Amino acid sequence: MAGLVPAIHVFGAAWKFRRGCPGQARARRSICGEANPAYTRAMALSPGNQVAIIGAGPAGLMAAEVLALAGASVTVYDAMPSAGRKFLMAGRGGLNLTHSEAMPAFLARYGDARPQLAAAIGAFPPNALREWSEALGQPTFVGSSGRVFPKAFKASPLLRAWLRRLDSTGVQFRLRHRWTGWDDDGHLSFQTPDGKRAVEAGETVLALGGASWPRLGSDGAWVETLAARGVTISQLRPANCGFTVAWSDIFRDRFEGRPLKGIALSFGSQTLRGEAMITRSGIEGGAIYALSAELREAIAGSGRATLHVALRPDLEMQDLMAQLSRPRGRQSLSNFLRKAVHLSPAAIGLLQETAITSGLSLSSLSTTNLAGLINAMPIKLDGLAPIARAISTAGGISFDELDADFMLSRLPGLFAAGEMLDWEAPTGGYLLQASFATGAAAGRGALKWLERRMANGE
Repeated sequence: MAGLVPAIHVFGAAWKFRRGCPGQARARRSICGEANPAYTRAMALSPGNQVAIIGAGPAGLMAAEVLALAGASVTVYDAMPSAGRKFLMAGRGGLNLTHSEAMPAFLARYGDARPQLAAAIGAFPPNALREWSEALGQPTFVGSSGRVFPKAFKASPLLRAWLRRLDSTGVQFRLRHRWTGWDDDGHLSFQTPDGKRAVEAGETVLALGGASWPRLGSDGAWVETLAARGVTISQLRPANCGFTVAWSDIFRDRFEGRPLKGIALSFGSQTLRGEAMITRSGIEGGAIYALSAELREAIAGSGRATLHVALRPDLEMQDLMAQLSRPRGRQSLSNFLRKAVHLSPAAIGLLQETAITSGLSLSSLSTTNLAGLINAMPIKLDGLAPIARAISTAGGISFDELDADFMLSRLPGLFAAGEMLDWEAPTGGYLLQASFATGAAAGRGALKWLERRMANGE
């Protein structure tokens, strides 16, 4: 290895994919620095460059790509029968890869984890992710909200192209391999359809996700395994989740699954416009998810939280009162509200549900009080929807356990990325961006560790 220059400048320089590589139409700036050919050949021939990636989601596959392009021998293990299952689920309604807002505002979305994620996202920022997607034949566009999507609007074409490219770099996949920890010899231990299997790897990258949507593979089973090794892990909690409300049977049966459109939600100092969905057990939706961290902590502290809903946030109080002051005639109150204020049946039902819960009668309210209720309707949340139904997970491996290369300091050679780490972010592309970026960072870290080990003749 003496005299060879390591190819460690990954996700910061320009790697040009040659014509003829799977999924490439032209050379593009993308994910790796130029590799030294002699070093790459030495890596490929060395029996000690076996790297295991555990988890075939975005973070794991990105770590695999970084390492494979540098010449490491990479095997990806996953408990599911196919790769990228949660990634495909994320793309069902349109794959929101990242967001186009300026970097300071972008990084602020990660809250307390911003300092720990800034370097990884800075090394592989949103524009680099867009270039990477285009290099795989999936160009992107910026929607009216600033969110970035593939033009195909789906996850499956991108995933197929990505898997083809990984295959072309020699990445191996071992599916239906559920990681259970280590055996007595320190080898990775997997449960497979054929029984237990031990695997020796020089470096390992864990990218097992959090605990949301466990049927797609991220079940949080790794928590107990790592905690037994002394790793500090913040409790996994639902993020971007729905909340429970004690609806009456009549309201639940009639309005379950109905949307509330064009509303504004307020909690504490925050007010957000968007949509929500009435569920059998409560309420969920994009606007709810955006407030979920604050609502979750409030419920954790006092057992409940009061969310205020404005059904006509576009109307000033004076204008709303003017519309409610129109002659009602012989119309029922529901018909009057539908015609005069343009409330949907679900919105009217929610208004009636809230009034009854508060011991009020809508028909007896003054115009002023009715207008006030329409645009400041209190909804009492008494719990969180199960973590299995959450879009993502808060909590995870403490950043204090990781070095700058995303290696667990107490377990040298073991790296972690993605939702396993203790961060959360709202929907809008921030979740996938951080998963891709930390996967790349963990791949770079594993590559540096591998290079150091090989340079020492280990």
